[in-house]
Amino acid sequence: MASAMKFMCLVGLVVLVSIVRLQNVDAAGECGKSSPDNEAMKMIPCAEAAQNENAPVSSACCTQVRQIGHNPSCLCAVMLSNTAKSSGIKPEIAITIPKRCNIANRPIGYKCGAYTLP
Repeated sequence: MASAMKFMCLVGLVVLVSIVRLQNVDAAGECGKSSPDNEAMKMIPCAEAAQNENAPVSSACCTQVRQIGHNPSCLCAVMLSNTAKSSGIKPEIAITIPKRCNIANRPIGYKCGAYTLP
């Protein structure tokens, strides 16, 4: 009887720990704990370059692209985000910014929706 009680206590403890761990899990998407829309706000220096392929790309823009671009799926989600769309960003132009910034280790050929990173 005592061993059955110990077993039940152990099972109860495991269930309790599992529930606590599940409640503490933070949702993480393409950009970790930050949403693509929040990350898109950091890309303000790229606004003109993401709308006009002939516009110069600022060093501030390239810095942000390098930081976010460490995670290609995040960079893609940012370019396709609601914030980017509502700002007039053209994904087919925005996707060229890493190349225009001369980022050597960009993920060439990475698929971003209907677009491919050059």
